[in-house]
Amino acid sequence: MLRGIRGATTVRTNTKAEIVSVTERLLQEMIVANSIEANSVSSVLISVTNDVTAEFPAKALRNIEGWTYVPVMCMQEIPVPDSLSMCIRVMIMVDTQIAQQDIRHIYLEGATNLRPDLNIDNS
Repeated sequence: MLRGIRGATTVRTNTKAEIVSVTERLLQEMIVANSIEANSVSSVLISVTNDVTAEFPAKALRNIEGWTYVPVMCMQEIPVPDSLSMCIRVMIMVDTQIAQQDIRHIYLEGATNLRPDLNIDNS
């Protein structure tokens, strides 16, 4: 079954190093929490708010061994007034037998309030 696994985090500064580092941490936590294997992933979508511009967060995926051929795309979030700033959101589309209610969605840093109903102590 193809399932979407969500994650989000925030950066403190709009720098290349922080964007890649924070995104890599988020991706690694999503992968471990859901036992994701790269060969089971159809694609990864990464969106950023309009204040995250110094680097493509997709570069973080290329730092993870075995994920070289996974298709990944970055895009900009719609600029909703009063929404969370400096935010990076990830959607991993994966073929898995995990039931939808058992998927572990990961929210870190300032993004923990986006979906508190799904966030299971990911500090």
